[in-house]
Amino acid sequence: MTLAVTAALIGCAAIASSAHAGEPYEVYNYDRWGEAIPSQAGYIADHTVSGIDLGVGSFSTPGDIFCDHNGIFYIADTGNDRIVAADSSFEKDIKVYDRFTMPDGSVTTLSAPKGVFVSAENDFIYIADSKNSRVLVSDHDGNVISEITKPDSEVYDQKRTFLPEKVIADKAGNVYVVLMNITTGAAMFAPDGTFTGFYGANRVEPTAEIAGNYIKNLFMSEKKKARRARNVPTGITSFDIDGDFIFTCTASATQQTDTVKKLNAAGKNIFANYELAFGDYTPMYDTAQNKVMRPSICDIDVSEDGNINVLDFTTGRVFQYDEDCELLFITGARAKQVGGFDHAAALESYDHKLYVLDSQKNTVTIFTETSFGEIVHHAVSLYNDGYYDLALDPWYEVLKRDGNYRRAYVGVASALYNAGDYEGSMKYAKLAYDKKIYDKAFEGYRRQFLKKNFGKIAAGAAVIAAVCIFISGRRKHRRKESSQQ
Repeated sequence: MTLAVTAALIGCAAIASSAHAGEPYEVYNYDRWGEAIPSQAGYIADHTVSGIDLGVGSFSTPGDIFCDHNGIFYIADTGNDRIVAADSSFEKDIKVYDRFTMPDGSVTTLSAPKGVFVSAENDFIYIADSKNSRVLVSDHDGNVISEITKPDSEVYDQKRTFLPEKVIADKAGNVYVVLMNITTGAAMFAPDGTFTGFYGANRVEPTAEIAGNYIKNLFMSEKKKARRARNVPTGITSFDIDGDFIFTCTASATQQTDTVKKLNAAGKNIFANYELAFGDYTPMYDTAQNKVMRPSICDIDVSEDGNINVLDFTTGRVFQYDEDCELLFITGARAKQVGGFDHAAALESYDHKLYVLDSQKNTVTIFTETSFGEIVHHAVSLYNDGYYDLALDPWYEVLKRDGNYRRAYVGVASALYNAGDYEGSMKYAKLAYDKKIYDKAFEGYRRQFLKKNFGKIAAGAAVIAAVCIFISGRRKHRRKESSQQ
């Protein structure tokens, strides 16, 4: 497989940064026109870790990775029916969870667990135990606290089996479960395990066919409507929680709406009215299959500093965005070498590093932050905290290292705007092709100009008014003299 943008990058390979010289792919970003250009790496692949390296034997098609509030990593080792906990350095295992004790004292085991989550509030481990059709809630000693199974509710289609894929819990103890065969959102359960409905359903993609069917339905009998195939949204693939918000993603390559969502407590998508695109601007072209392979976002992670990391299964790349969904870095690829993936399955972030799970290589690849990435993240952090003036110097340093880095132009434009330098802000907003900041800066510049030159403008207006009055008076006087003659 090759990217359509590769041709544009080959000619620039000679000027690529030495920071990514060892990577099995060209590091790139997108300029203000949406063109792929060589860029400095924000992360570089450091090494990979296998189950053998941890001393627990080989992983088998692992499906999920999660880092808890203590820096402990949990891997859903799906094919081996277990959860493996590793230390923050990924040098050794801490515990292997393959047997659990039920409240009645009996022992239970996992069957193809696909998701794992640890709550910072109650310190419980939540496991999407897929083939056992349940979510298991356990303490760190393997004692089962509760078990969530198929809801006995009219809201839940009883013909469908309960197949948990991913699971998270919020601060209040509510549990959200992504189900393999459900497209109406994540199943939501109260802290006591009571089913409360579905949360965060994706919208149906608005296509010409759907619009046409809607019009036809207006003139169709109820009997015919019942026989028609219904348009259903794509299901949620994975999610992450950050404070009061839940971020979701979908791996459907045909879905353009709700690819990534930021949901509040009411399930409202904060990104709904934004014009956002996640993954490569130019879709991947598969020469073997002779078709375009569009981004397929299979996992999402929100880092400690608020940056949004999404994993594209199609290309094996991690796309990192800031809180405003401005693209920061692109990392990874489909490749055999370290830094490349056969089957990118899940990702996690911790302590300025990225961790990507490959379910075919049965490894975790650890990416470390570069010096360039550190400067960018420092500037973004200051910007997000409202310290625009302090972020200005780091943004200038970023531009010294990479003069095509669009996010830095946006940062400088915003900092200058908040400092009252509207003319400078307009200049950098234009370089970033950011119409929103440019319009705000132009309004500020206009107000500033009118305030500074109000006296001159008023005097000029008075002179013009006086001249107009004088000319009008002269014309009236001449017309009067003409009428008298």
